[in-house]
Amino acid sequence: MSNVENKLYPEVSAGGYCRCDHRMEYIVRVNALLNAEMTMLEYGAGHGKWQNDHVILRRNLGNFVGRCAKVVACDVDPAVGRNPQADMRHLLGPSGRLPVADASFDIISAFSVFEHVEDPESVAAELNRVLKPGGWICAWTPNKWGYVGIGARLVPKRLRKVVLSWVEPHREEEDSFSPVYRMNTRSKLRELFPETHFRHYSYTYDGQPFYHADSLLLARLWQFVFWATPPPLKAFYMVFLQKNA
Repeated sequence: MSNVENKLYPEVSAGGYCRCDHRMEYIVRVNALLNAEMTMLEYGAGHGKWQNDHVILRRNLGNFVGRCAKVVACDVDPAVGRNPQADMRHLLGPSGRLPVADASFDIISAFSVFEHVEDPESVAAELNRVLKPGGWICAWTPNKWGYVGIGARLVPKRLRKVVLSWVEPHREEEDSFSPVYRMNTRSKLRELFPETHFRHYSYTYDGQPFYHADSLLLARLWQFVFWATPPPLKAFYMVFLQKNA
């Protein structure tokens, strides 16, 4: 965290994370759903997001190996082949189909994936296919109508690196794929995962301000914006869907 965020959230010194950390909010709830008998799919796992996290607790909570029966990582990025936080790894081909049987997984986790999905109907159908009855789809993704989603769509792709390096100078990673926001609204999620087949427990969330350019004034402005923003327009979706048994 930057010095600005430490000033906003002094509790960072007691464990490394703030009271409204969106990553911790997501990963703790996934852990709350997990048990030792479950099989887990990390969808869009890449090289293993949590392995180098500077917050020890988040790093530990993000590694599910040994805490459930099996963890399978998949991605269209060849980096998934060196993901250490999985028992098995699959590189997805153009079809996006997983080489596993129907109803293979009890829980699917997709952190910062849905915003990059080009064909949401196909992805939703595949996730539904491999999920067991009673199983969970868990995802963290920017809300299309939140400030992150709107900002990403307004900034031209050619300028994105420059803008991000200014507003978020301590950024720890960079997405390999451009966001398209085709799977990031409440209505779209209910269309893709209809309530006749899924129970919806999703909610929106803001988290701490990141895009403050190391300015305390700008960070406090973001805090005010978060406070004033109605729930449908909050920055992130915490997606938790349970397939009917």
